[in-house]
Amino acid sequence: MAVHGADVTDISYETDRAMFLGRGHSPANPQVVVDPARQRLGDSEGSVLDPIVAIRVRIALEPEQAVTIDMVSGVSDQREACIALIDKYRDRRLADRVFDLAWTHSQVVRHQIKASQADAQLYERLAGVVLYAHPLLRADRAVLMQNRRGQSGLWGQAISGDLPIVLLQIADPDNIDLVRQVVQAHAYWRLKGLKVDLVIWNEDQVGYRQRLQEQILGLIAAGVETNIIDRPGGIFVRPAQQLSNEDRVLLQSVARVVLTDRGGTLADQVLRARPAEPLPPALTVQPHLASSGHSLEPMTLILENGHGGFTPDGREYVINHASDRMTPAPWSNVIANEHLGCVVSESSLGYTWSENAHEFRLTPWHNDPVADPSGEAIYLRDEVSGRVWSPARLPCADAGEYRVRHGFGYTAFEHVGHGIASELTVFVDVDAPVKFLRLRLRNVSDAARRLSITGYVEWVLGDLRARGQMHMVSTIDAQSGVVLVSNPYNTEFAERTAFLDCDTETRSVTCDRTEFIGRNGSMADPAGLRRSRLSRRSGAGLDPCAAIQVFVDLDVNGQHELVFRLGVGRGESDALRIASQHRSNEAAEAALQRVHAHWQHLLGAVQVKTPDPAVDVLANGWLLYQTIACRFVARSGYYQSGGAYGFR
Repeated sequence: MAVHGADVTDISYETDRAMFLGRGHSPANPQVVVDPARQRLGDSEGSVLDPIVAIRVRIALEPEQAVTIDMVSGVSDQREACIALIDKYRDRRLADRVFDLAWTHSQVVRHQIKASQADAQLYERLAGVVLYAHPLLRADRAVLMQNRRGQSGLWGQAISGDLPIVLLQIADPDNIDLVRQVVQAHAYWRLKGLKVDLVIWNEDQVGYRQRLQEQILGLIAAGVETNIIDRPGGIFVRPAQQLSNEDRVLLQSVARVVLTDRGGTLADQVLRARPAEPLPPALTVQPHLASSGHSLEPMTLILENGHGGFTPDGREYVINHASDRMTPAPWSNVIANEHLGCVVSESSLGYTWSENAHEFRLTPWHNDPVADPSGEAIYLRDEVSGRVWSPARLPCADAGEYRVRHGFGYTAFEHVGHGIASELTVFVDVDAPVKFLRLRLRNVSDAARRLSITGYVEWVLGDLRARGQMHMVSTIDAQSGVVLVSNPYNTEFAERTAFLDCDTETRSVTCDRTEFIGRNGSMADPAGLRRSRLSRRSGAGLDPCAAIQVFVDLDVNGQHELVFRLGVGRGESDALRIASQHRSNEAAEAALQRVHAHWQHLLGAVQVKTPDPAVDVLANGWLLYQTIACRFVARSGYYQSGGAYGFR
């Protein structure tokens, strides 16, 4: 970092991500920025577990003074060469020359493919949609819902499916200029380092097919794309009449951009404004302070270490923490049966999988011990004041104290905030593919309250969310209100249908993450909770999620219990059957009692007594539970989502 035009009063560095962000923080609110006492970074160097680079300079600016700061990153095969580059680009004139040369290079690239500045801007705009698929330029949702094939279905067309696909459909030879522009865009991307498979469908009638085919191939041969026909990152020209209906549906489904000569010019299609889909109105709020003198009742613990300890009977590990006091790393509980499992930390709801913790994750696995993010959350909202918080510390922390109780086969989060006492218990049925999130609320304020409770999950239905995000299809069962989602593109688990459900019949729902999180939003402050309700949007071509919102009225000292269920079936009918079978608070309580009985029977078969209480606590339950639940059944942990059997 080189400063030009001002004196640097102080400079400091950090190379440890945990020290820079701080536990429970993210790049949106790093601890070194939000904490006013942190005037300097830690100047750490050497070997760290989670490496970053951060440089902080402090400068003083007089009124109307201007300063230029150059931040330069680079790489070389030797340390000495790196130092030479650093010394070189501290010179402002050489740094300015980089921008001049970049501008010159861009002109050379444009001249090489005979593109104007306006063309280049259009192609870059289109590249953004290639990288981040948008429903406006994808196939119709009706087409997306028809696909039942996976990536291997592309191989018969010599297309790997590993690269983003742009599909151009052309039927009229008079519109050949659209082909020229798209081929030019492909060349521009390739010269800039963006690899894309361009598929051109010749949809001309049989009598004219050869003429249009020759025109298309002639355009390609006249440019810089001649040698990449039918190669990865190249151009694939196919007569559409020779494609089966299944191939047509598959290619349209996997294409991130679908262009057609019936849609006008390339600029018309790329710059066309998407009609705004109506969203529910904003929540009307008014100032409201609910007073409460309540707090969490203290618990007697043994073998405490400053963050937590065991209950006297050794059956629970209890962690007490607040927004400014967290465990040094996520302390998690692995909860699983043979069909479904989850990892829950002391701060977040973690992630959930079915059958195999690596190959078929229902929600995202992040493996980030600093920020501890999750793709699952429960939100509470005061309908009068609009305040939002979560019963677990993440993703939407309240200022008060949180208590977490890890037990055999379950984890409970306790909190008192905004006059509401909450207890969220997370557990998995003993033998069914269902995860329960049981929320108990009590109004400890001095006034009646109206709350909304929102359960939210981001779907994966595979190993990585990015692989299946475009291909998931969500529906809302008209009779039961259960939110269902499937991913037919994942051929190994094509028939699996995941679901999210809760007990209350009256609910608002959305399956669109863009609606719920909002553009540039986050789970810490979702846009959907600033509106009065959710839109009930579902279908294909969305950024898939499931959010269910229900409303509760609580009198003074009033109580309410609500259960969310996250699960999976071997098809839509099986998923609905499982969801219906486990509905009701009574079903959730019965499932929790089965969990207690199962682990008590399994872990209580042998008990030991030694002179050391710590040995007794670990040997009489926790070490066996860890081995069985984590290694044998789940085959997963916070840092290792393997899904496979192994040995040491």
